[in-house]
Amino acid sequence: MSSSKPAGSIHDFTVKDARGNDVDLSIYKGKVLLIVNVASQCGLTNSNYKELTQLYEKYKDKDFEILAFPCNQFAGQEPGSNEEIVEFACTRFKAEYPIFDKVDVNGQNATPIYKFLKSSKGGIFGDGIKWNFTKFLVDKDGRVVDRYAPTTSPLSIEKDIKKLLGLS
Repeated sequence: MSSSKPAGSIHDFTVKDARGNDVDLSIYKGKVLLIVNVASQCGLTNSNYKELTQLYEKYKDKDFEILAFPCNQFAGQEPGSNEEIVEFACTRFKAEYPIFDKVDVNGQNATPIYKFLKSSKGGIFGDGIKWNFTKFLVDKDGRVVDRYAPTTSPLSIEKDIKKLLGLS
């Protein structure tokens, strides 16, 4: 283990859901998580949401959860209210996984969970999130094990998810 790893785990954080209620992420202990910053009007929206839904359908009963955090920091591609975002994801893409309160992932007002994710796994160009649909894979103990680029398709991560779930 390198000593530069931040202490703690995802399970130490509380975030807001789309209705503004607190969600203690320790409820996900024992689950493999894919944490994604989502947007409704991005060129990557269709393929990502479709594949996230496919992954979710396949593994939701096997201790897998997707946590979606809407973010409007990339070319204003998530301008809607939380209500509109949830409506869009659930109606258009049948998203059954939780969609949280809209957050900042970069900058001074970045939400603490994203500060933790970025410090756990910096990108190739430093810590900043580069675009919509950056994905973080988190193990059952709440540790960030991998980070994937916005253009990495969710289905291409399936083998890594299966490994963490002990299904490979």
